[in-house]
Amino acid sequence: MERYVAHLCDTGVTHGLVGPREVPRMWERHVLNCAVVHPGIADESAVADIGAGAGLPGLVLAIARPDLRLTLVEPLLRRTVWLERVIDDLELDNVEVVRARADELWGKRSFDVVTSRAVARIGELARWSLPLVQRGGEMFVLKGSSAALERDEDASILRKLKVVEADVETWGAGIVDPETVTLRLSVEGVAPQLTRKQAGTGPSTAKKKAARRQGRRD
Repeated sequence: MERYVAHLCDTGVTHGLVGPREVPRMWERHVLNCAVVHPGIADESAVADIGAGAGLPGLVLAIARPDLRLTLVEPLLRRTVWLERVIDDLELDNVEVVRARADELWGKRSFDVVTSRAVARIGELARWSLPLVQRGGEMFVLKGSSAALERDEDASILRKLKVVEADVETWGAGIVDPETVTLRLSVEGVAPQLTRKQAGTGPSTAKKKAARRQGRRD
């Protein structure tokens, strides 16, 4: 793990994947924040990390859990090139990098678990990710303190995606502060493939929800 952190603090910064201000807090805020959730993933699962970026949480999980099979899904070329170089240097044989958007893999790939971190609010993230979850699998994403609020605000979208369970969990007590918050989604059967319009996750929807939150604060 230390070699991976060295990559993050060096070329991860120079390649624009990590902000320079994050270097002093790389371990606790980013790496350990991801590592503490690994007990929440079943043994020998096939896991996709959507919007993998610098490999958080995908590469952290691959290092911490050699039994997992990780697919890092990332659309930007400069990021996929960086990820492949790091994987080669770390000699990881349980990781692959796929340059694509999540919806480009619909109907082509499926996974036991689909994860992500700091990618989008839960409704849009679920629309991208849940069609990649195979029957009996789950979406297991790292969110911040707003996880429960986003889940409740996007409940209508989650219903359209056949979500039957949406559990907020916390990890890392005594290891990280604040604790890592995750949202675990399970669906009935297989989630449908919805456009933004069908799901109701367009820009106007997001603006309305933001306005409602502002109104509550006022």
